[in-house]
Amino acid sequence: MGLAYTFSLVGLLTAGMGIFMFAPMGVSLWYGEAAWSAFLAGAMVSSVLGGILYWLFRDNERPELSQRQGLAIVGLSWAACGIMGGLPLYLTGDFVSFCDAVFESVSGFTTTGASILTSVEDCGKGVLFWRSLTHWLGGMGFIVLSLAILPFVGVGGMQLYKAEVPSPFPDRLQPRITDTASVLWKVYALITLAETLLLMAGGLDWFDSVCHAMATMATGGFSTKNASVAGFGSAYVEWVVTIFMVIAGVNFSLHFMAFRRRFDAFWKDEEFRFYIVLYLGIVIAITASLFFSADIMVLDSLRLAAFQTATIITTTGFATADYSLWPPFAVALLICIMFVGGSAGSTGGGPKCMRVLLVLKRSLVELKRLVHPRMVSPLKLSGHIVDRQVVGGIWAFMGLYLALYLGASLFLAALGMDLTTAFSASIACLGNIGPGLGSVGPAGNYAHLPDIAKWFLSVLMIVGRLEVYAVLVLFLPEFWRR
Repeated sequence: MGLAYTFSLVGLLTAGMGIFMFAPMGVSLWYGEAAWSAFLAGAMVSSVLGGILYWLFRDNERPELSQRQGLAIVGLSWAACGIMGGLPLYLTGDFVSFCDAVFESVSGFTTTGASILTSVEDCGKGVLFWRSLTHWLGGMGFIVLSLAILPFVGVGGMQLYKAEVPSPFPDRLQPRITDTASVLWKVYALITLAETLLLMAGGLDWFDSVCHAMATMATGGFSTKNASVAGFGSAYVEWVVTIFMVIAGVNFSLHFMAFRRRFDAFWKDEEFRFYIVLYLGIVIAITASLFFSADIMVLDSLRLAAFQTATIITTTGFATADYSLWPPFAVALLICIMFVGGSAGSTGGGPKCMRVLLVLKRSLVELKRLVHPRMVSPLKLSGHIVDRQVVGGIWAFMGLYLALYLGASLFLAALGMDLTTAFSASIACLGNIGPGLGSVGPAGNYAHLPDIAKWFLSVLMIVGRLEVYAVLVLFLPEFWRR
């Protein structure tokens, strides 16, 4: 299947990841930290190893990529960059083992936000910046970034784009896929800049503002504070982060339309309407639950509900409260939206609102068919008929997703975890959410888990970020055969 060209591009992307490590090195130097040498070493190792791999398997002809090659390149690149990204973290000495460092790195790139750090504020600025930068790079996707800045990768780039940004309907905003990738990253960067400026206007310094803006727009969740966003003690900051989390959970093609002053595109999009109505409905329900059952003032209940609902449905992972202590009804609602996620084409994780919406609509059609057996009712989304093959693919994805979740939960339970922790850690990592319940809840972390669980969850995070197929297909023997 053209393994030489596949490995050469994996090497190129790995080398490119090393270049980004110079950014946290510069931050460490700026603050006079000794950790700059760890990032320099990581950058050199990643760049050299990636460069060697590219040189050994380079192909001057640069053939058109097949679908299998696209899947292989994306899956292997994410694994390689996750491991290389953990190297400088381990060399700083802030992480007990290489396993912990890779877990943190993979959690960053996949925008999961699950952490093994027990005291974030004890880490250097360079480490904290790298954690947020991995979010930002992984949020829109470093493969998509490569398509935007490396023209020759655009040969067969649609295969890479579909593998890294999987969706029932991949959006092509421009005729050329490289132009689409460029547009997406420009919109992504502009909205990140806007949030940074608003956070600075709220009293945060440039470092905290940049780190939280990158983590928010990537729906990542790594914070520079032990208490996450609550550590700033500012309702203004919480509302700014809440609004931008909701924005990050929207299909970025709609943001692009907004930049072109086509604001009606939002409400014409049925997935967006479902996403917003679901979000607001959950916020209202949790606000009422906190007010009546937890005796919290209305405005405080609304702020807490809006923030936690946004952080769960967009799979960001920030926290301003230990929601595991909330009334059971509120906790149950948050658990339910863990299985929904953001919109297709957003930086949010999970199965995505589009798939959930189509499953619900298809189920309703089948229910009506029991009453009217001869009824012909094509499934539509935003006024367009959805092909039966697409619907079948969505049902297959949802079935595989749930099977994988149950299997992962049972595996973690077999390692000795209590059921609450095992089942919530599985969906938290598979859905790229971050905090779960039990010992991995918003007040806990993943540090106490055995190494085998951390390696397993690292793979699960990549599987969730690439939406199952792009990773699991690599384990099929026939995938590698001619």
